[in-house]
Amino acid sequence: QVQLVESGGGLVQAGGSLRLSCAASGRTFSNYDMGWFRQAPGKEREFVAAINWSGHSTYYADSVKGRFTISRDNAKNTVYLQMNSLKPEDAAVYYCAARRATIPLTTNQNDYSYWGQGTQVTVSS
Repeated sequence: QVQLVESGGGLVQAGGSLRLSCAASGRTFSNYDMGWFRQAPGKEREFVAAINWSGHSTYYADSVKGRFTISRDNAKNTVYLQMNSLKPEDAAVYYCAARRATIPLTTNQNDYSYWGQGTQVTVSS
């Protein structure tokens, strides 16, 4: 089992920044690819960003490309999502997820086995 705990959400004005963190425990963190997903009210959960076990490969949804950066620190068992130039449409509950490291890196949420409880991001216009 892998336990994931997100933090760093909150209220920010449009154009502002937030950094989300996801702390993992339970298994060897570097054996897992990590992803961030989000779900806005009334919408389906959607892919945001993913990073492979080593941090050398990343992938982003088109809607966040150039504004968000995913990174990880395997020594701290933590994955991050730096969010810049936030827009009202970025408001959602953000979830981190883990899957055993596999090639290729996947954006499909059904491929991720472990999920955090989510952290709320609110963006005011």
